[in-house]
Amino acid sequence: MSLRTADAGQAVRARARMVERLRTQGIRDERVLAAMQAVPRHQFVDEGLAFSAYDDTPLPIGFQQTISQPFVVARMIELVRAGRELGRTLEVGAGCGYQAAVLSQLASEVYAVERIRPLLDRARSNLRPLRLPNVRLKLADGSLGLPEAAPFDTIIVAAAAIGLPPALKAQLAPGGRLIVPVGAAEQRLLVVERQGNIFRESWCEAVRFVPLLAGTE
Repeated sequence: MSLRTADAGQAVRARARMVERLRTQGIRDERVLAAMQAVPRHQFVDEGLAFSAYDDTPLPIGFQQTISQPFVVARMIELVRAGRELGRTLEVGAGCGYQAAVLSQLASEVYAVERIRPLLDRARSNLRPLRLPNVRLKLADGSLGLPEAAPFDTIIVAAAAIGLPPALKAQLAPGGRLIVPVGAAEQRLLVVERQGNIFRESWCEAVRFVPLLAGTE
């Protein structure tokens, strides 16, 4: 019997253990922890991997993409939140839809873009049972953002860019905050905060993401 077919209590307990581990790893934002507790991560991975869904490890989701480890998801959201509301949020790299579901617990609106059509279809299927009215998915080249829905109070990028994509910077609202992994062989998280027409940059910990690619397929 897999975690997907196990009783709901087993999955809730597995999430609770994940959240306690996140606390020991240094995640302090209780609202982020509550959002991680609320979303059934095992429903976003293949059934054969469901028992590993709450381990602190990335998992393959097909198309040479992965679902990020829980700590990285929680840490990126904690950094981009940092005592403020997420507001209107753009997620670049929707993948299987998991992070969009977590963001939905904290943001007023979530626009999640994905460049791989079959993966976007999978995200739609994964999210449908959760009935999240504030999440919108779109096939798009994430490096170009989503101009028709801009500006955004928050932009979170789940793929590594060589540098800060100019389109994403331009679509950040005044007072907004953006987080993106930057680098090739070695990557670090870059947090960009817009104050009027001034963009302040802060570098954070090392990470490893698949590359941010242009175009759609």
